[in-house]
Amino acid sequence: MGRRTPETTPDFIHVQNDAEVYAVSRFRNRLNELGVRTYLPAHETVEICQDKFKSFEKWMAAGLRVPGTRYLHTHEDLKRAFKEFGPKIWIRATTGAWGRGALPTDDYEMARRWIEYYQGWGSFTASECLEKDSVTWLSIWRRGELVVAQSRKRLYWEFANRTLSGVTGITGTGITVSDAKVDEIALKAIRAIDVEPHGIFGVDLTYDKEGVPNPTEINIGRFFTTHLFFTRAGLNLPHLLVKLAFDEPLPHFQQRINPLEPGLAWVRGMDTEPVLTTVREIEKIEQELDERRRRSKKKHDRL
Repeated sequence: MGRRTPETTPDFIHVQNDAEVYAVSRFRNRLNELGVRTYLPAHETVEICQDKFKSFEKWMAAGLRVPGTRYLHTHEDLKRAFKEFGPKIWIRATTGAWGRGALPTDDYEMARRWIEYYQGWGSFTASECLEKDSVTWLSIWRRGELVVAQSRKRLYWEFANRTLSGVTGITGTGITVSDAKVDEIALKAIRAIDVEPHGIFGVDLTYDKEGVPNPTEINIGRFFTTHLFFTRAGLNLPHLLVKLAFDEPLPHFQQRINPLEPGLAWVRGMDTEPVLTTVREIEKIEQELDERRRRSKKKHDRL
């Protein structure tokens, strides 16, 4: 890095990509020397959260409910995974976003070829398959104190039929939710990794067959891609992050966990602006559409 000048050096840096989060975290001391602020947890926390298996080990040690998981170093590891977690298992890379390397399969040969295609021996895991429903608990912390957190449930992945796993990393429609069990597990998942959380922690949880949300990863040091949803709904987390970075006074929250009204919906699609609405309004539109279809069918049958 060169000499700091007003034209070339920012006062604060925030990035939205895991690789960049890692790099900024690693060189934060050098950035601070240049007068550039960051707002990140300890670098060890970044490393653990960006490694899904290390996170799994922390959660297991803390007694959290997580899907059985095995590191895949050899063909024997894969065979044992099918025996322990089968008939269908979930394969994925230990690092990366957007469902990198994810594959649900009950076919050993397909799993083996998938891993070899990605050169994944030693960097992939196999786990029990969970259900499709998932929720994200996005939170900001300041030196061990929770500033605010908001839950969002994903109704479906956009373009899910374009991948074998059904996971694309692109939320189609998300809705605000408030669930005390989700709150409890997300808090425990974060504190199992960092006893003094600081910065952004986005806990992804997926429900198992008994309806219990299992933590699967923490997106660390960055917001999820639909954070504009919360901003439009009245919770501007990027603005809050900047205030925290510069030690400015914070707004008052009547409740720190899930301050937004449940049932708000953020509908996204290709080549169109997202729409902020409510689940109730969507259901009303669906009922009206069904009624128009019934009337149209009756009219068609009479002709």
